[in-house]
Amino acid sequence: MSADGRPTGRIAGALRGLGRGLSRRLAPVAEPSTPALLRIAVGGYHLWHVGRKRKLYYGVHRTDTANFDPVGPAKVLRKPLPPVVADRLVDASLVTGALFTAGVGHRVIGPLHAALQTWNFSYRNSWSMVYHHENNLVLHTMVLGAAPAADALSVDALVRDRSLLPRRESWMYGATPAVMNAAVLATYFIAGVAKLAGSDGIAWVNGSHMRGQVAFDALRKEMLGESGSPLGRALYPHTGLFTGMAVIALVVELAAPLALVDRRVGWLFSLGAFSMHWGIKAIMRITFPYNLSGVLYLPFLLMPPPTPRG
Repeated sequence: MSADGRPTGRIAGALRGLGRGLSRRLAPVAEPSTPALLRIAVGGYHLWHVGRKRKLYYGVHRTDTANFDPVGPAKVLRKPLPPVVADRLVDASLVTGALFTAGVGHRVIGPLHAALQTWNFSYRNSWSMVYHHENNLVLHTMVLGAAPAADALSVDALVRDRSLLPRRESWMYGATPAVMNAAVLATYFIAGVAKLAGSDGIAWVNGSHMRGQVAFDALRKEMLGESGSPLGRALYPHTGLFTGMAVIALVVELAAPLALVDRRVGWLFSLGAFSMHWGIKAIMRITFPYNLSGVLYLPFLLMPPPTPRG
């Protein structure tokens, strides 16, 4: 470093410029309707997803206690909750979910709803296989619960501003979908790294592993009395097709972090990931409900443009 400190000054200036560039893209100035729409969509999905499985959850709470193997926050338990208590916690999440979606008392209801949702899904997964497809729903709800997501299109906005669409702007409204996107992209990237870290390594892209998974899943379904996918059976002989699908899947997952750099890349990622999950459903009849609903990718579509340079 020179005595007058010029190199240090240039480095500091470059870092400040980089920081301003990132903030323009990751925390752009936006209107409150952006996180509000996401709150309504994510909250509405929770009501549909949990509401239609309410009786299923009740049944799980009454299964053999020997099957209880707590995961996540439920690890604090040494034995299962009384079934009625677990039932009421599910019901409570539907109540907070309705209030969350409507935007009532969001500063309290937002974190409370996120906590109840996290607990209930963890408790449900403690009785069987872990349903990873619910992880992104939980992460999205956590972000929205902590964000100013009820400053528009909410009861809170009507009470405070006498308007569903108050005229204000803030970087926090633009940062909300960016944080939601970062959470999703991390899960996809981890999935891609896990594929390469497996026994096949980079050879995973030749498609044989994916082809074997399709065959194994179809065989398991038939042994359990279910019908396998006719499409999966028809595609099985075409090894080259599975190689192509494996390459596409790995590119979508490993390149996922790039979707944070530019919202147009985020749109492409959303299209690729959304199509990939519908392809999995068609070929293997394995469903990822939150992904298939499209709500998972809504923050990418609603991501505001970068803040104009001042």
